[in-house]
Amino acid sequence: MMCGAMSSEGLAGLDHPTLSRAKTYNRIKLITGIASSAVSLAFLWIIVESGSSRALEHLLQSFALRSYGSLFLFALVIGILQSLLALPLGFYSGYYVEHRYALSNQTLARWAWERVKGAMVSLPIVLAVLAFLYFCLTTYGGEWWIPLGIGVTLLSVVLARLAPILIMPLFYTFSPLPEGSLKERIAQLCHRTGIRFNGIFTFNLSKNTKKANAGFTGIGRAKRIILGDTLVREFAEEEIETVFAHELGHYKNHHILIGILLGTFSTFIGLFVASRLYAWSLALSGFTSLEDIAALPLLAIWLSLFGLLTAPIGNVISRRHERQADMFAVQQTGNGPAFAAALRKLASMNLADPEPHPLIEFLFYSHPSIASRIRAIEATGR
Repeated sequence: MMCGAMSSEGLAGLDHPTLSRAKTYNRIKLITGIASSAVSLAFLWIIVESGSSRALEHLLQSFALRSYGSLFLFALVIGILQSLLALPLGFYSGYYVEHRYALSNQTLARWAWERVKGAMVSLPIVLAVLAFLYFCLTTYGGEWWIPLGIGVTLLSVVLARLAPILIMPLFYTFSPLPEGSLKERIAQLCHRTGIRFNGIFTFNLSKNTKKANAGFTGIGRAKRIILGDTLVREFAEEEIETVFAHELGHYKNHHILIGILLGTFSTFIGLFVASRLYAWSLALSGFTSLEDIAALPLLAIWLSLFGLLTAPIGNVISRRHERQADMFAVQQTGNGPAFAAALRKLASMNLADPEPHPLIEFLFYSHPSIASRIRAIEATGR
């Protein structure tokens, strides 16, 4: 068949100039992302090996601060320095490149404010986890990773429950999907699939970007399917229906629950491995105690490396879930052409690389390439 020999740009609906821009854009984002991680890890390693972390700890302790006071100030100083070091790359990738490729609607002031808001929201959570980590280190010794894993898992569940209600509205305005033919389509789809879903919202994604997106958030009564206003405005109703069906596919296939279970398993394995590497590396860096505040950047390094090295495994699972959700959408709507059209629009609006190098896709992509998704949809004949 002709579609089997069609080029990736033809499948994704991108002409050659747009395809070239998309590949360059994604290459820049990938390189800056890798560079940002490398800079962060190098900074942590340098402050430990240069003795700067120990000097900072001694300075804070000279003010007669209690251990937790020293811990919080130490973390704040390191965090501020790390943020300042990452700022140039963050500005280049998150603001300059997005405007250069005409994808952003943010002013410089709004871009900065969104980052400040993100820091303000995450700060109390990070400090709470840090305090609990230090408590576990001082109380449980070498087995600190077990209670910490339990605590982090419980916190993750609580945040998943509360984020759609308390945190996400700090960044976007959510509105119930209005009455009309689109809502009727979605109601009929829910009826056909036997899924009751009251939490269907649109949000003002366009305040920040020209990109389109949709997603599944929350658990329990807080679970919601959210549709960006750019998606609702730019896509045909039958296309939005297929995108919505894809999100229902995640729910129907229990991907959220599977993700929580796998995340819990990964958390405990990661903490266990990091605990052993942390204990092993203490003496090499001149430390004698697990609870030495100046040594904590070492633990951050090991945890970060574990996350980076195991991310491809999570991406393999995520891509499998995305393919399952795609097939669910096609089966339930019977409208493969509309879904393929929606993916082409997403590729164009988001400047997605329709067919990245297989190694890049394996290492970094949580979704299958647009071209492979369209080929799979067209192969169903629906």
